[in-house]
Amino acid sequence: MKPAQFGISILASCLAMSLLSAETPAAKTDSARWNENAAAAYLDARLGWWMSWPGAVRDHETFCVSCHTVAPYALARPVLRAALAENIPSSTERKLLANVTKRVRIWNEVEPFYPDATRGVPKTAESRGTESILNALILASYDAPTGNLSPDSRLALDHMWAEQFKTGAAAGAWSWLQFHNAPWEGDSQYYGSTLAAIAVGMAPGNYGSSPKIQNGMKLLREYLVRERESQTLMDRVVLLWASAKVPELLTRAQQKSIVDEALSKQQADGGFSLSSFVGAWKRSDHTPLETKSDGYATGVVTLALQEAGVSRDQPQIRRGLAWLILNQEKADGRWLAYSLNKQRDLSSDIGRFMSDAATAYAVLALQRAH
Repeated sequence: MKPAQFGISILASCLAMSLLSAETPAAKTDSARWNENAAAAYLDARLGWWMSWPGAVRDHETFCVSCHTVAPYALARPVLRAALAENIPSSTERKLLANVTKRVRIWNEVEPFYPDATRGVPKTAESRGTESILNALILASYDAPTGNLSPDSRLALDHMWAEQFKTGAAAGAWSWLQFHNAPWEGDSQYYGSTLAAIAVGMAPGNYGSSPKIQNGMKLLREYLVRERESQTLMDRVVLLWASAKVPELLTRAQQKSIVDEALSKQQADGGFSLSSFVGAWKRSDHTPLETKSDGYATGVVTLALQEAGVSRDQPQIRRGLAWLILNQEKADGRWLAYSLNKQRDLSSDIGRFMSDAATAYAVLALQRAH
């Protein structure tokens, strides 16, 4: 390593370490550096792999929009463009957008991700509900910076509302994929509904105030309020994020309660462990959950709290952001996170799924602070 590069590396580490100490004077998180290029390369490579993986291939030359790799990528990759001096979406992003747009346009022709015929009832309904939300979230997030809602995004949102339950115990929610895999496909209906709220909140052009969606929004708010207390802390943290975009989901006192509970889980190193946010969840292989700090929990918590109005200069947020700066993997640019369902080999493609999401949310949290 050249002397100048070594000096920069040492300076970044020292600045990040100063953020970890609550007793040091306030320091600006963006003074310390992390590697945006490496994070973008990791995210692009992982989505490139996913798009060609036989397990993700679907009909009409499309691929499955996954909760762990695809949706987080779509939220995070655009925020790296300025750092990478990119003026347009990357080629990988364009392939993703083409895939989502194609499935939205031929919604009544494409097969569900997991049909009843091959996976059993009610997988068709679960697939449609899940995909409708993820499609709307992805397209709305890409429209948000433009200030205009595109026809394809509006169509995706129309499909989403058509899938919403209007009656019954789950009125206001959507059918959501249940594979007994936490945190996204195991008793995750509430999580999916918070993503629907975020999609509406992201949609530009005052979409959330549109008269035609107010009945659906009323049902969604009622569901999220009604079922809030029975959810895991991680799902309530995502609700906190949604509440910053959609009015009347949480009172100020309820927001503060979630913030305080989330911050109470902070570990000595400044990070957060997903294991402390999922209640009594157990792995199916009976191995213990990983209790060390991870990129997914730390990224989601620091992002959601910032979105809800907690300052990046709040000492615990600063320590969480500093943990992210210090814990990006130098070898490949990702942040590590660990499966809640099985003990996985983190070097395997499936073992990287949690790190895919962790990397996306770490990027979002750090860029939000910047």
